[in-house]
Amino acid sequence: MAEAAESPGDRGRASPRPLFAGLSDISISQDIPVEGEITIPMRSRIREFDSSTLNESVQNTIMRDLKAVGKKFMHVLYPRKSNTLLRDWDLWGPLILCVTLALMLQRGSADSEKDGGPQFAEVFVIVWFGAVTITLNSKLLGGNISFFQSLCVLGYCILPLTVAMLVCRLVLLAEPGPVNFMVRLFVVIVMFAWSIAASTAFLADSQPPNRKALAVYPVFLFYFVISWMILTFTPQ
Repeated sequence: MAEAAESPGDRGRASPRPLFAGLSDISISQDIPVEGEITIPMRSRIREFDSSTLNESVQNTIMRDLKAVGKKFMHVLYPRKSNTLLRDWDLWGPLILCVTLALMLQRGSADSEKDGGPQFAEVFVIVWFGAVTITLNSKLLGGNISFFQSLCVLGYCILPLTVAMLVCRLVLLAEPGPVNFMVRLFVVIVMFAWSIAASTAFLADSQPPNRKALAVYPVFLFYFVISWMILTFTPQ
């Protein structure tokens, strides 16, 4: 006996098929392991524990940071092509150098606010505003260096000029005269060239080959202004 054809109304009233009805037909082979344990390897745990500083004492943290700053100072004193300042950047060294340079550039009359205060603020503004300007110029020229890496390099390379300021302060203790000025001029020129050589050694490779001159020119002006402040300093 032939079955009656299913009408369109009966087809619409039929119950829908479950969404995951076919999953019951899937069988998992016994050879495939379906159990496991999600664990972290011991070496990764040890490495993570060693790199963590949460359990480190304050003294160890300070000593570790001071050693890192000292190593970066050595890289500036002996400039060579290295990515140490770029890889392990920090702003502790630039801050220390900026404060030291600003303190040494203060006038001798500490009782007068017009003689003491502005020099400290001027050094801070010139150093940090100049470093930020050079960094933005480097980024606009297509440099592949980050903002804080550039600030780190420019700040650490003030070290030779800070040494020049210290020597000039000692020379100014003697009787002023032409010889005194020539000695200070020689020291400032040598340390100025040292700062330029150190900064370009770290920043030159981060710039496009056809735009290196445009990136180095603001660096030259930046250290020239600081050198001029050091050379023209006269205690009162």
